[in-house]
Amino acid sequence: MRVAGVAVASAILLTAFVLLFTGSEATAGGEPTARDSAAGARESARRAVRPRPPKPAYWGAWIGDQFTGQAPPTDMRGVAAFQQVAGKPLSLIEWSLPFADCTVNPCNFFPFPAQDMTNVRTYGAIPVISWGSSSLIPQANKTIQPDFQLSDIISGRYDNFIRSWATAARNWGQPFFLRFNWEMDGNWFAWGVKGNGNSPGEFVPAWRHVRQIFRDVGATNATWIWCPYVDVSGRRWGNIARLYPGNDWVDWTCLDGYNWGRGPTNPHTPRSFNRLFADSYRRITRLAPRKPMILAELATSDFSINKGLWISNMFTALRKGYRKVRGLIYFNVNDRGTHWPIETSVGGRASFRRGISHRRWRPNRYGGITARPILPPR
Repeated sequence: MRVAGVAVASAILLTAFVLLFTGSEATAGGEPTARDSAAGARESARRAVRPRPPKPAYWGAWIGDQFTGQAPPTDMRGVAAFQQVAGKPLSLIEWSLPFADCTVNPCNFFPFPAQDMTNVRTYGAIPVISWGSSSLIPQANKTIQPDFQLSDIISGRYDNFIRSWATAARNWGQPFFLRFNWEMDGNWFAWGVKGNGNSPGEFVPAWRHVRQIFRDVGATNATWIWCPYVDVSGRRWGNIARLYPGNDWVDWTCLDGYNWGRGPTNPHTPRSFNRLFADSYRRITRLAPRKPMILAELATSDFSINKGLWISNMFTALRKGYRKVRGLIYFNVNDRGTHWPIETSVGGRASFRRGISHRRWRPNRYGGITARPILPPR
């Protein structure tokens, strides 16, 4: 046994001398040496832990009337003012429009906003219009609108109006994002499946009914965004798939979410960006793994919240994960004293300017975009 041990030790020493003098070169037969293999393993491990760079993304804002007295895109001076605050031109500009104004009798139905669309495109950004099947009404409770239920859409009650709107969109001719009946999972809009006499089973037929009209008239320049509100508890959505119209009917997925804080309006426990979005993001990307995503409404207040730190952490989270997110829109509107706008906080403004300055977030280079549907930036 002792002799055998000496023989083994001699073999080990011989192998060590061979490795010492051959270095990292391959053997005579072209096979890698042990040193090559070790070096290769170290390089593979280094590459495995190296984070992938974030993909390019659009960015923009939903801007209120606080700058000029009239909100963009009707008054584009508000965009210029917000650009000064953010330190960078926007590639997305969002606003909303209901079907009708029913504070008058009979109701006045809003036409396709061609001039507003042109204002945005002339600036170099992509229009994002949130179009809701509801009306402006004089009542305090805006969610109870028996003339604007999902069943009315399905029955064809508003087909003539929808067709005229879609035809005008086609005639305008340029690509835009259409976010139809967003946050449908709640009860705070007339089209929400938990209020106004609606039911969850009606949302998908209503969505498909409207989109089919757009297809019938050839309005292929609308890129359709499907957008629930985040489910922080993990219980409110239930089976979110029942509200998803299907891959053939949706171009981009989306999430909305707000960090309300303990302010005077809708007070909540402060939540981080990840606490708001992470679980809902995972669920939506499992539901529609091949669709790009846009965060079409997000903001934080400064009630019991360090706004600058929250926004900084948001950009860090988006850089490290959320790879399906290819668009970001900040809700920069004075809404019931919630302090959403970034200019309400010195720290919030500084953090937003710093985060959005990254080259990932594309500026206003899209005045000539032609893709249908609109694709993520490259």
